[in-house]
Amino acid sequence: MNKIYFLCTGNSCRSQMAEGYARIFLKDKYEIQSAGLEAHGVNPLAIEVMAEDNIDISHQYSKTIDPHYFKTANLIVTLCGDAKDRCPVIAPPTHSIYWPLPDPAQATGTPEQQLQIFRQVRNEIKQRILALASNP
Repeated sequence: MNKIYFLCTGNSCRSQMAEGYARIFLKDKYEIQSAGLEAHGVNPLAIEVMAEDNIDISHQYSKTIDPHYFKTANLIVTLCGDAKDRCPVIAPPTHSIYWPLPDPAQATGTPEQQLQIFRQVRNEIKQRILALASNP
């Protein structure tokens, strides 16, 4: 089976949300994992906004890049510029996609304003995962 790897800086928000959606919408196409350049722990607001869409990522955990999985992945999706710039070299025939998404963990303002940023990023990730699912 093909492998997909979602990467971001801390594997706490964007890549965790992408993994959560992929486990629903891409499970028949890919083995699915996510990781970060660092492991910051899964952000509670990411868990909360995913639960709003009936996706449970509370069992997922933050991890750093596994060199073996990275080398054997068919598709690597980087979800931030930091991961794109600092990611190990992606060798052919691995395909890579860059999704330049803002880091919701950097959101400021009231708790509701922060949640709104998380929801916006979540919705963008969901649309991109659905687009991947619709490709043959």
